[in-house]
Amino acid sequence: MIVDERLVTYINSLDKGNTPILDTIEREALDTYVPIIRKEMQSFLKLLLAMTCPKRILEVGAAVGFSSILMAEYAPEACEIVTIENYEKRIPIARENFKRAGKDEQITLLEGDAAEILPTLTEPFDLIFMDAAKGQYINFMPEIMRLLKTGGTLVSDNVLQDGDIIESHYAVTRRNRTIYKRMREYLYELTHRDDLVTAVLPVGDGITVSTKVEENERD
Repeated sequence: MIVDERLVTYINSLDKGNTPILDTIEREALDTYVPIIRKEMQSFLKLLLAMTCPKRILEVGAAVGFSSILMAEYAPEACEIVTIENYEKRIPIARENFKRAGKDEQITLLEGDAAEILPTLTEPFDLIFMDAAKGQYINFMPEIMRLLKTGGTLVSDNVLQDGDIIESHYAVTRRNRTIYKRMREYLYELTHRDDLVTAVLPVGDGITVSTKVEENERD
């Protein structure tokens, strides 16, 4: 927990909640230990969608479809959403959830490894939401930048690793060191590129919000 747990609980208590189908899918996911975006991240996404009104959204990491459906519920009605999922057991659950929510025509689910799928996409996106394998964020970066419109927004979830990101390399468990190293590289890349303006925020497990700009805009 990055922010004091009592403060997070209070902030979440102010949230008006979601639609009934989202509440049902969230409860089912939590009961089966499927990771979904936290309450504070849900609130942030709703705000961002209201502010930016994206026409096309790309999500990398669908899981059971909760965040795709949330974005479909709170984005403009004509918004097109493309989401990628590689875990075979979750794909049919996500498809069924899209149907239950009445969003199966608005959301396109692409099955397979994002590293192989991203290069096949050609149309740019207004908003890209990264919520896949954390150690792969840095590897996805070239294709993500190609697909992100100038003026578009890139949101990356779980970037502070519950605070582990500030620990010494030796304080991180051996099995997590590769993710730790790659996430630090990813955060540096986001905050030092000339074509991105990025904020790192202690929301949920840590997020980054980046806007793609023309390089000469920062000169």
